[in-house]
Amino acid sequence: MIGERPKGIRSHLPVAYPALMLGIFFIIPFGIMVAVSFFHRQPGGFYIPGFEFTNYKNLYTALFGRTLSFSLFVAGLSAAVCVSLAFPFTYFITRMRRRTQVIWLVFLMSVLSLSEVIIGFAWSLLLSRTAGISNLMVWLGLMEQPKAWYPGFAALLFGICYLAFPYTVLVLYPPLSRLDPALPEASQTLGASPLRTFFWVTVGSMRNAIVAAFVMVFVFTLGVYLLPQILGRPQHWTLSVLITDQAIYQTNMPMAASMAIFFMVVSLLLVVLTMAIGKGKKIKST
Repeated sequence: MIGERPKGIRSHLPVAYPALMLGIFFIIPFGIMVAVSFFHRQPGGFYIPGFEFTNYKNLYTALFGRTLSFSLFVAGLSAAVCVSLAFPFTYFITRMRRRTQVIWLVFLMSVLSLSEVIIGFAWSLLLSRTAGISNLMVWLGLMEQPKAWYPGFAALLFGICYLAFPYTVLVLYPPLSRLDPALPEASQTLGASPLRTFFWVTVGSMRNAIVAAFVMVFVFTLGVYLLPQILGRPQHWTLSVLITDQAIYQTNMPMAASMAIFFMVVSLLLVVLTMAIGKGKKIKST
């Protein structure tokens, strides 16, 4: 009721623990990284506290711009591919019997147990010339001789999509399972074809879920580190690889911190822009 006084500290205990964990494991490390990004680096790999924008000024190089653009491009493309494939896949799963749905979900959960290292080396083997898929295609008569499809951009895209596809399905499954079956039935009763019903009714009503899945995959794939080194060429390395190179091999922690901060700011801006576009479309359609 209005005018009631707080009951005391006990009423804030449920919020205190999450806030404490957020401060210890996110706010404090993030604050340290922001502070280090303004430090001054000395020869020999050492750096001293200070406040200068030299590290951020050094970001304006062709290498950093090209790596940043490629990282955002491959993350956006991977998110688009995963959502495009996972949406109809998840939709057909939700139309199955409950027991069959559980089997598919358990299978997807088992795929999540695979690490990025295992996925990278597995795809490198499948796309190799000696023991890859091309040998099977030669045996079937579809190719004249085996061919290596890695390292390359296509191999990197396959690996990233394979890594992110189960997460996309798990994000899309709850809203699709709650979809009212009367909506597609009503659309087909009014004369719409099944294909038109799927794209205009099912996809249209799931716009928020699609945007959420796209944002999740986009953010998730921005941090891939091992797959670009295993499946890609040096020109396909993402900004995560460049940041690690600056932090570990070049012993330039201020530069690595400034790269990470700039990368995070750009990523957050793109995520906010994507969500705003999705919200604007929803308002326009209503």
